[in-house]
Amino acid sequence: MKKIFTLIGIVSLIHTEAQIVISEIYGGGGSPSLALSHDYVMLKNIGAETAALNGATLQYGPADGNFTQYHLLPNITLNPGQSYLIQEGTNIGGIVDLPAPDFIADQVVYFNGAQNSSGGIDLDNRAGKIALVNGPVQIQDFKSNEIIDFAAYGTTNAVPVFASAANTAFKRVVENTGNNNVEFVTAPAYPMNSYAGSTAIAITPADPDYSKFNFIVNPFLKDNKEVVFSSEIQNVKIYDEYGQVVMQSPTKTSYGMNLIELPKGKYTVTGMINNSPVSQQIVKD
Repeated sequence: MKKIFTLIGIVSLIHTEAQIVISEIYGGGGSPSLALSHDYVMLKNIGAETAALNGATLQYGPADGNFTQYHLLPNITLNPGQSYLIQEGTNIGGIVDLPAPDFIADQVVYFNGAQNSSGGIDLDNRAGKIALVNGPVQIQDFKSNEIIDFAAYGTTNAVPVFASAANTAFKRVVENTGNNNVEFVTAPAYPMNSYAGSTAIAITPADPDYSKFNFIVNPFLKDNKEVVFSSEIQNVKIYDEYGQVVMQSPTKTSYGMNLIELPKGKYTVTGMINNSPVSQQIVKD
């Protein structure tokens, strides 16, 4: 299994041969204003064949700085499309239990030698990073050969991206594109265990805020002539600095557009994701 890198809201190189990946991250568990009782991490087999993880760990750290802690995972075998729900830490609130977690994280080990804790990892719901790793050795960055999957969310390295709100999670929206980008969005938390729909619960009070979704993979175009979207965008239009439509997609949905005919300058790309409007600036040099 090859590794796959994901920086939420930031472009990163990946290898989509990885089958079991991090599919959802929820860090609001147990907060008084939130519904779910625990934080969670969901894994998913996005491949076409049964896949296994043996001797893997889940490592966690703040948005900036080193990975600080980890816990072991049991050996896992997942069928294509099957999810795996890992229950993490909690505070004192929350009114809805997770649907029968496949694994309840308990013993958390700190890399700095601090006393181990129990009850799972306390995930920050604003920013952090999580890695699915072969073995318990502390990784230093996303280039480590031991990484299976890597996800950074929130504000990382002073770059503002997504921050979750009440009852929302960071959710993978593009699972296996075959290109060099995999993106997450904030969306209603929907924890699913390996039994999939039979015991899944949906937390619905908050809708995804797609207006903050940086959906363009390459907003600065220099040598390449095509703008690439990280997911399917509907009704794409491109406006110049004077608010005039200078180009629009010839099809209802699109994953990108060829801009070879546009002169150099600043433009605004608009469209729809799940019936929600999105817009982002691009620069063609």
